[in-house]
Parts: sequence; C-alpha cells; structure tokens
Amino acid sequence: MEKKEIRFKINGEDTVISIKPNKTLLEMIREDLKLTGTKEACDHGECGACTVLINGVPVNSCLVLAMEAHGKEILTIEGLKQDDRLDPIQEAFIQNTGMQCGFCTPGMIMSTKALLNRNPKPNDDEIKEAIAGNLCRCTGYTKIFESIKDASSKIGGK
Repeated sequence: MEKKEIRFKINGEDTVISIKPNKTLLEMIREDLKLTGTKEACDHGECGACTVLINGVPVNSCLVLAMEAHGKEILTIEGLKQDDRLDPIQEAFIQNTGMQCGFCTPGMIMSTKALLNRNPKPNDDEIKEAIAGNLCRCTGYTKIFESIKDASSKIGGK
C-alpha cells in the first residue's frame, strides 16, 4: 500500500508525515510520532484510553484514520504541559489522586480538557456526560470527579 503525505499540527507543532492510508491516528501518534502518553487498550472505541482532541473535540484515536488529521490540530496529553508546568487539570488529578494505575488517566484528562474548554464550570451531570466514554477499572470515579471539580475551580475564573 502506497504511503500518503499529510500535514497537521500536533501539540502546537506543524508536522508532515507519510503514512499508509489504513493507519489509525492512535498508531501514528504512538508508533510514528513516539508520543506514548495516548494509550492503546480496547482498540474498539469502548474505553477512551486513546482519547485525543482534534480541533478541540475529543475523539477515540483508535477509531480515526490518521489521514483524517490532515489540515487539523491535534492535542495529546503531552501537549498539555507548558514551559515545564503541568496543566491545571493534570495537577488536579495528581493532587486529588484521580488515578490509580494511571492507564485511563490520559484519556480522562483529555476529555476533561475538552469539557472545561467549552464549559469551565460544569455541573455533575455535565461531568458525567463528558467522561461517559472513558472507563476506569480502579478508582470508582469519586476521585476522578473530585479532580475535575478541583480543576474547574482553578481554571473556571479564566
């Protein structure tokens, strides 16, 4: 299969890469770009561990062809850190122990980022809806909710 060239911005950097048309965005991010914070788990769009933002919208990168990234802006968990400082959402997850094994955490954080970008002061139902596609097998979600609420209080005034 012949490779095709695509151009996009990932974590603020203009990128050009040649890939096979059947490669998923998840495979390109992890294998070609070596950004391994985005996790591969179910590979069927059921768990949300591979969530990234495309033009600000959360997507399961295991279900999106990399070719669809052409001309778009992608944000992964690695792109949240600015000048060696964690994003307030990342800090809130650490401070509130919103993770245990940490496998679902990048996807949870990216879904939270999309939520707080569009609604800095979400209520409980809006939080539930925003993370509905992200499964955690460790925490029972209480600490995740606390983390999201804490992050909201930190960035909600901005």
